[in-house]
Amino acid sequence: MSELTALESLIEMGFPRGRAEKALTLTGNQGIEAAMDWLMEHEDDPDVDEPLATTPLGNVLGQEPTSSEQSDAEGPGSTVEEKPGLSEEERQEQTKRMMELVAQKQREREEREEREALERERQRRRQGQELSAARQRLQEDEMRRAAEERRREKAEELAARQRVREKIERDKAERAKKYGGPVGSQPTPSATEPGPVPSSPSQEPPTKREYDQCRIQVRLPDGTSLTQTFRAREQLAAVRLYVELHRGEEPGGDQDPVQLLSGFPRRAFSEADMERPLQELGLVPSAVLIVAKKCPS
Repeated sequence: MSELTALESLIEMGFPRGRAEKALTLTGNQGIEAAMDWLMEHEDDPDVDEPLATTPLGNVLGQEPTSSEQSDAEGPGSTVEEKPGLSEEERQEQTKRMMELVAQKQREREEREEREALERERQRRRQGQELSAARQRLQEDEMRRAAEERRREKAEELAARQRVREKIERDKAERAKKYGGPVGSQPTPSATEPGPVPSSPSQEPPTKREYDQCRIQVRLPDGTSLTQTFRAREQLAAVRLYVELHRGEEPGGDQDPVQLLSGFPRRAFSEADMERPLQELGLVPSAVLIVAKKCPS
């Protein structure tokens, strides 16, 4: 029984002959371990079983030269020394070592693939966290812009009220100059005047007072509540937007649309109501609203 060659050992371990010959050739016949490394590395290549260009076999593939080849190489008159053959136990031991080497290479490959999978998972989670942070920054920017817009409109409203007060004061000064005399004297009303002119809007009856702000309390389905002050001329959609931004995350991460209800008298606000001012809906100066999940239409 002749000693197993590298090619025969690879075939014995279950590798196809063509693939084993290719591995030995491309690794320069550096041994079974180098050939097995190449086979494990290129196991999934689509062209792994394609034959190479015609290459002389022999020692390149790990085969022992034949007696005639040795005779030709050594010249006439030389004798060929045969190597002692392996016993069945030695052959089985050699095959066992090769199989253990294959198993070790397979384990190394699985560990490498597991590390790569863990790295991909870490990268996926990192990208998810970055996306969540970007979404949070976007929401904060939107809330900041909305707050700045409310402050600007409030400042414009205060400036307009100041201009009205100044105009009233100018009108009073002009009337005093037109009808007045010495300081402390009362002007004589003209016969054509219907009656005394109110000196300021504050003399109007309290029932005619107009509020420019309203305080809204919103009761959430989980029993908690939100309270916020809005301008009387803001639309009801601003209240719904505030609720959607502050009601917190629901299990599962999905946010269902909400519907706003008034407690008394009982009323469900429609999409058309979302475009109406709070003052027109009778929610000024304060009101309590209830949040209910919007049923899909």
